[in-house]
Amino acid sequence: MEISTLATYHCLAFVWYFFVAYSITHIKTEEQPSEVFLYGGQWKYLTVLNLVLQAVFYGVSFLADVLRLIKKLRCAKCVISSRDLLFSVLAFPVSTFVCISFWTLYTYNRELVYPKSLDGVIPLWLNHAMHTAVLPFALLEILALPHRYPAKKKGLILLGFVAFLYISWVLWIYSATGEWVYPLFALFSPPGLAAFFAGSLAIIISFYNFGEFLNRMIWGQSKFS
Repeated sequence: MEISTLATYHCLAFVWYFFVAYSITHIKTEEQPSEVFLYGGQWKYLTVLNLVLQAVFYGVSFLADVLRLIKKLRCAKCVISSRDLLFSVLAFPVSTFVCISFWTLYTYNRELVYPKSLDGVIPLWLNHAMHTAVLPFALLEILALPHRYPAKKKGLILLGFVAFLYISWVLWIYSATGEWVYPLFALFSPPGLAAFFAGSLAIIISFYNFGEFLNRMIWGQSKFS
């Protein structure tokens, strides 16, 4: 894509994610089912955190495009490095994980991840904006331009650290409230829950590797030399 076209796309994507994040975080308190929105509010859900992540990523991407357009190449190089790190380590694997894991569990038993009581609170379009559209956006970003992936060890350490922080946040909420972020977690014994978290980490790592594979398959090695 031309830089001006990329700038327009990244700007629109940023506005979209900002709007979706704003919409979900400004649901009226009195409309929220008390058994769902307890301690931590919406900020305990990976879906909502992912919306903020995507908004930050597309904001950084738009900034990189603008700097390239105005020929501030030294500044642009630094911002592009941040953009690529955000996309490779977090934006692509997390959005892919959110979409696939949500709809897999929703199809199996929606009460485990998205209780029916939420249908009267969260509009259908917002549900799909949070859980469906994130994957096409991530794939479109790979098609739009190449991204430089970090060394595999560095990328996996960063991804694992962020996963550890989120799991710690989930466990902290449980210790403070006695309620799990997702009803699914209540089905597991402590060893089973540890295995579930380990399996989820393995899946998100596979999405990281998949993103890197797609990036290289589409753009080749020459774009990164």
